[in-house]
Amino acid sequence: MEAGEEMERILKKRQVLMFFVLLGIAQAGSTLRRYSVEEEAENGFFVANLLKDLGLEVEELTARRPRVISKGKKLNLEFSMQTGDLLLREKLDREELCGPAEPCVVPFQVLLGNPLQIFQAELQIRDINDHSPVFLDKEIILKISEMTASGTTFLIERAQDLDVGSNSLQTYTISPNFYFHLKLQDSPDGTVLPQLVLDKMLDREEQSEIRLILTAIDGGNPPRSGTALVLIEVLDINDNAPTFSKFQYEVQVPENNPVGSQVAVVSARDLDIGDYGQIAYAFSQASEDIRKTFRMNATSGEILLAKTLDFESIQTYTVYVQAIDGGGLSGSSVVFVQVMDLNDNPPELTMSTLNNHIPENSPETVIAVFSVADSDSGDNGKIVCSIQEDLPFILKPSVENFYTLMTSTALDRENRSQYNITLTITDLGTPRLTTQHTITVQVSDVNDNAPSFTQTSYTLFVQENNSPALHIGTISATDSDSGSNALITYSLLPTHDPQLALSSLISINADNGQLFALRALDYEALQTFEFRVGATDQGSPALSSQALVRVLVLDANDNAPFVLYPLQNASAPCTELLPRAAEPGYLVTKVVAVDRDSGQNAWLSFQLLKATEPGLFTVRAHNGEVRTSRLLSERDAPKHRLLLLVKDNGDPPSSASVTLQVLVERAHEDDLLTLYLVIALASVSSLFLLSVLLFVGVRLCRRARETSMGGCSVPEGHFPGHLVDVSGVGTLSHSYQYEVCLTGDSGTTDFKFLKPIMPNFLLQSSERENDTNASYRNSFEFS
Repeated sequence: MEAGEEMERILKKRQVLMFFVLLGIAQAGSTLRRYSVEEEAENGFFVANLLKDLGLEVEELTARRPRVISKGKKLNLEFSMQTGDLLLREKLDREELCGPAEPCVVPFQVLLGNPLQIFQAELQIRDINDHSPVFLDKEIILKISEMTASGTTFLIERAQDLDVGSNSLQTYTISPNFYFHLKLQDSPDGTVLPQLVLDKMLDREEQSEIRLILTAIDGGNPPRSGTALVLIEVLDINDNAPTFSKFQYEVQVPENNPVGSQVAVVSARDLDIGDYGQIAYAFSQASEDIRKTFRMNATSGEILLAKTLDFESIQTYTVYVQAIDGGGLSGSSVVFVQVMDLNDNPPELTMSTLNNHIPENSPETVIAVFSVADSDSGDNGKIVCSIQEDLPFILKPSVENFYTLMTSTALDRENRSQYNITLTITDLGTPRLTTQHTITVQVSDVNDNAPSFTQTSYTLFVQENNSPALHIGTISATDSDSGSNALITYSLLPTHDPQLALSSLISINADNGQLFALRALDYEALQTFEFRVGATDQGSPALSSQALVRVLVLDANDNAPFVLYPLQNASAPCTELLPRAAEPGYLVTKVVAVDRDSGQNAWLSFQLLKATEPGLFTVRAHNGEVRTSRLLSERDAPKHRLLLLVKDNGDPPSSASVTLQVLVERAHEDDLLTLYLVIALASVSSLFLLSVLLFVGVRLCRRARETSMGGCSVPEGHFPGHLVDVSGVGTLSHSYQYEVCLTGDSGTTDFKFLKPIMPNFLLQSSERENDTNASYRNSFEFS
């Protein structure tokens, strides 16, 4: 009970809301235009040009899309999009559309879109004389007593004419005779009733039967007519006519009464006796519709239903009845039957416009325009229209029970792509009848979502020396839109680094985001680089997003160790001097090498492969120092040849070899060396004195360019860059250098080792040995 009251309260609120909205919308269609056309006009007949009344130009017709709508589809009209003419699509039958009603006016609407507008109009169908008067009974029998006085009138069954107005039945004529003339009487409903008036008394013995031709004539031009035979049987005397108990009867009959049920009972009495007092009941002046709907029990006067009543078709019937006695005298009465309406018709919905594909992000978009109707009357015909409350749609009422279904807010296809809207139309009768109509609305996509990468940045690892066109990784983006709006194209974005030729390094598959290295990468030249990629959809306008890609080149063991010292490009192996009195562990020399690779590929180890005396020398595996392993003996050879292997820690490892010659010094050579030093010192002193004298002479004689002197050049700086470990983790550091002095004499070339420029921690271990052998090394000559 409480739920029902709540429902009524909600419906009342909606009705109030719809009422105020209706007041605003109805102003646009308040002007009612009437057009007219004759019935039976041919298909394609011109009715009117609506451009002026609609306030449109021909160029606007395509955009506004006019449509002609008729309630119940009674009119089949066509609107010409080229001219704005209103045309008939089929013949119209006025009698079928309106029956006896005059004028025959049928309303219709012209529905305009963009924006929505409803134009109210009506079409009047003018009657033409296309029907002749028809007597339902081709033979009318009258039984008249021979004692009937002159001047007595007899009511005759009237003719039926479906036309109206001046084309309807206007008059009757009777064939010439000696006994009767015709009298016309107007009935309450405006029709003409024919009556026979007796001019002189009949004589059954002279003429027992009289035949007359009754002609009904309409007012058309030319007029149409119909005839019936009036057969008069002359009877013996009967001086009392039947009399009904009521002059008129009024009954109410529910429209759902079954066929055969009683409608009313009429009653009449006759004061005569015998056959003259026997009464038979019958319809009088009954139309074809009356005879199909009711039937009369001639004996009891009971009127029964012959077919089901329909309030929506006919609300009232006027049934004329007469009682005829055995002598031919009759009395008449009328029965008014009022059909009572029941809520037996559910509401009807007529869809005028339907647009069930709407774009997202478009508020107040018209989805459908429809009309509702209920053939019942009173509360049974009052209608309430509603939709579900949890949907972003609203119903707006318009004129003549028209409703507009439209979006209340902007829709988001990514949130929901389809809606099922149920239109519920309920009348207010008892019990309430409901009609439902479901509309499926598809939300079409708008490109309102940019592609989104699965990661904001990508890190890819590539082994150097890769093959060209190697697939190094894939980037991926998604788009919440659909169709072409979700089709993604990938691209490389321009880089801001002028030194990075990205187009020669990387390419991208525009369809699937696969990245390829176009050429082999070199770790020693390029360890890492970054670039940005873009993902663009195919919407209009196109949307895009970006992501960062970082490529790390992984080192491969593609560089063999390079020996910096001793140099291996000379014509003879490097020679080192070893004092015969050297102690075990004496530092003979140190092999210096580098590797351009990085990590474990640049970790170097040293190994003695071959030696003249295998047990005399050892090589430190991690620093390349060549040391003696024992004291030298007189049996040891004076010259030794060592073959060393420098190997990195790569997989597979790379290596380089170096050859050393070691000369063992003798004792008498020390004395000779001292003598050579004394002689050299004296020579240098003499040369210095001579140089001073020459310089003074030159200054005096102004001969500055007569004498030239040789010099000693000392190169400074680092070794060339290609010999240095880029990563700083190789065997030789940047500060490990030697000073070299080359004499300018042309006779011999002396390679003189001076003080090495190196970190102190490398010098402390070998300072003593180097000082001992310095004098001998400085004079050693290579051939």
